[in-house]
Amino acid sequence: MDIVFKCPHCQTELEVDSGAAGEIISCPACNREFNIPAAPPTPPPAPVAPAPPAPPNPRPDATEKKFAVPVSDKPVAPLIRKALPTLDAQAKIDGKKLLRLRTIRHSDCKEVGHDNFDADVTEFLNQVGEENIVSITTVNYSYVEMGTQKIITDFGVAVVYRG
Repeated sequence: MDIVFKCPHCQTELEVDSGAAGEIISCPACNREFNIPAAPPTPPPAPVAPAPPAPPNPRPDATEKKFAVPVSDKPVAPLIRKALPTLDAQAKIDGKKLLRLRTIRHSDCKEVGHDNFDADVTEFLNQVGEENIVSITTVNYSYVEMGTQKIITDFGVAVVYRG
């Protein structure tokens, strides 16, 4: 524990280890010598009042849990927000079909030696229905294949539809 005291000559506040109590030192500010005072006695700890006895637990298997609930005058803001409805659900609620876009890439339709691009596009178009299709546009794009670091050019279709 450190001793904090003031130089008796210039009133500069000093701090030393408690083991140095009673030694003679020179003040670093005024260079005058004096004895380091003894550490002030520490006050005894305040007596602790005994806790009142706990009320008997109505259910022996239940444990008492203590927690604090914050109190505020403002309206409580939700901590977890409800997710927005999906476009399909929103269209059913509103009764109107919104414009949507689906891009089907050729590279996503390849499986071990089989090219299912035509079958996948046909299946999607049949699900949407001819009356809901607004436009079908071919798309060419390039990307870097991570394994070979080569630039690959591929194609796909972008379908705008109501749904």
